[in-house]
Amino acid sequence: MSGKQIDNLRTQLRSALKGDQSHLDFASALKDFPAGLRGSKPAGAPHSAWQLLEHLRIAQHDILDFSRNPKYKSLKWPEDYWPNEEIPPNAHAWDASVEAFTKDARAFARLIQDEDHDLFEPFAHGDGQNLLREALVLAAHNAYHLGQLVFLKKLLLDKRGK
Repeated sequence: MSGKQIDNLRTQLRSALKGDQSHLDFASALKDFPAGLRGSKPAGAPHSAWQLLEHLRIAQHDILDFSRNPKYKSLKWPEDYWPNEEIPPNAHAWDASVEAFTKDARAFARLIQDEDHDLFEPFAHGDGQNLLREALVLAAHNAYHLGQLVFLKKLLLDKRGK
């Protein structure tokens, strides 16, 4: 690939992770999520909004850590990726989780944009994974769970309105 093609790929990856084009963006998914419903689960829902938000934060941080830390240590699946509590532990926890997610999203975007990081070079500490793969995994993962959050908000608001 030419340098221009690589630059274009980096731009497209950042766009997908940010939520541009056909991906849902983080801020829109969380916008106006009522504080009183963040720990609620409608019948049949596997997770509350709090659990989804925390899962998004934890997984993104893990992928970021894996992508830049040669001394990376794996988390245990699934227990380390999902909070047990359905309800935020305090009034500040939701905002702190949003802030941490946003900070890590910016860090991952900088990592992708940094030309010192080859998108295609396998990580020495992995099994063939590279930065391109991790960016694609993160974009798909975030889009999936942000969609769940939007659907959950709709269900909860519809139920509350009736």
